Amino acid sequence: MSLFVRKDLASLLAEAGSGPLRRELGPLALITLGIGAVIGAGIFVLSGNVASQHAGPALTLSMVLAAIACVFAGLCYAELASMIPIAGSAYTYAYATMGELVAWIIGWDLVLEYSLSSSTVAVGWSGYAVTLLNEMGITIPPRLTGAPGSHICLPDGSHVIGVFNLPAVAICLALTALLVIGIRESARVNTTIVIIKVAVLALFVAASARYINTANLHPFIPPNTGQFGSFGWSGILRGAGIIFFAYIGFDAVSTASQEAKNPGRDIPIGILVSLAICTVIYIAVGLVMTGLVPYTKLNVASPIAVAVQATGLSWLPPIINIGAICGLSSVILVNMLAQSRIFYSMSRDGLLPPLFAKLHPRYRTPHVTTIITGMLVAVASGLFPITVLGLLVSMGTLLAFAIVCTGVLILRKTAPDTKRPFRTPGMPWVPIVGTLICLYLMSGLPLPTWIRLFVWLAVGLTIYFTYGRFRAATVRSQPIADAA
Repeated sequence: MSLFVRKDLASLLAEAGSGPLRRELGPLALITLGIGAVIGAGIFVLSGNVASQHAGPALTLSMVLAAIACVFAGLCYAELASMIPIAGSAYTYAYATMGELVAWIIGWDLVLEYSLSSSTVAVGWSGYAVTLLNEMGITIPPRLTGAPGSHICLPDGSHVIGVFNLPAVAICLALTALLVIGIRESARVNTTIVIIKVAVLALFVAASARYINTANLHPFIPPNTGQFGSFGWSGILRGAGIIFFAYIGFDAVSTASQEAKNPGRDIPIGILVSLAICTVIYIAVGLVMTGLVPYTKLNVASPIAVAVQATGLSWLPPIINIGAICGLSSVILVNMLAQSRIFYSMSRDGLLPPLFAKLHPRYRTPHVTTIITGMLVAVASGLFPITVLGLLVSMGTLLAFAIVCTGVLILRKTAPDTKRPFRTPGMPWVPIVGTLICLYLMSGLPLPTWIRLFVWLAVGLTIYFTYGRFRAATVRSQPIADAA
């Protein structure tokens, strides 16, 4: 029962070729899957917090720094995903390169990345949905639109204390039902939503650019207040660590490897093309948004909506709200899909109970893990505020990316002759730089987030040493059978 036993590449490739999941996704579906997960809370919600509290107009520099980290990590993901087309993503790559203990740590860490990411986005979705419903004359009791203990500002300026975020819970449960029905149906809904939200953001940039007040962009890098992370270059670093949350979507593409028609070719396309498109959109939207209003006014749940109001274009805010609701919906959908597939892979390896690997007899989806994921996401979105969730997601994602970059280096040494449909260029510097950038961005996140990460990992290691380690050893000693 070695802690560092590794999965044999031959067995992984055999599993990829004979898995029971349906191969329904082509390159377009995979690209929209990535865009669907990337264009969401990062730009519609968290960008305002980064601009107002950390980076000022240099929000775009925080976005560029986060994007650079993603480019290095994305190239490493593309190689491993084409080489090991398994649904487990970074978890499976760690199992093949660094052993079972590291695989468990990264698999447990990915729960932060996907489940809490879905919860974070659901909280943002709730804010936009409540605003749109109010404009339509439909009012949800304010106490049911925020986390317990949160202060909710009413239109008359008064405040109430939140009890539970009902809209966030509702969207999580609705998308869980869609994911259970099937990957093809989920992908079609996601593609439609992606088209809508990209069109809305393009419209925002095109219609609002002429209203930019260049005075709002000066000073472009506000002077540091004397505290690390509060403007200046340290603020840009802190902002990049937070906004990194926005870019995690391309990782979700790799979790669909066993449902891709031609994973060796299409997964790298899905990862790299979606990352390139999203980076351009983020920079354009961030520049226009900080140019429309002073950055100090953007610390709100819907910063783009605030920026739009400065243009005086009365027809644009409702469109932005609809685009935000669509955009955030697809992020929740893709992240919950990714989380359920990781649980599925961990169960097939024996690290989680066999129930997690059950497939629906009709839809051939991992319906048990999907329902469990949906319930966890719904509860977290109803009970926790968005800032705590967002920082934890960024921390978990950066750790996963650093391990993936390191995994490429290891496999180039331990399995140099294995077929690689896509090869990371610039070896060994791309994975080395990718690892260092991720660790650097992690260093910019606040101490309480580090403490929460260690507590989370301690809980995970307890589960591993009391259950997962022993059952995984049992599974390895038996012939692998497809979960039914």
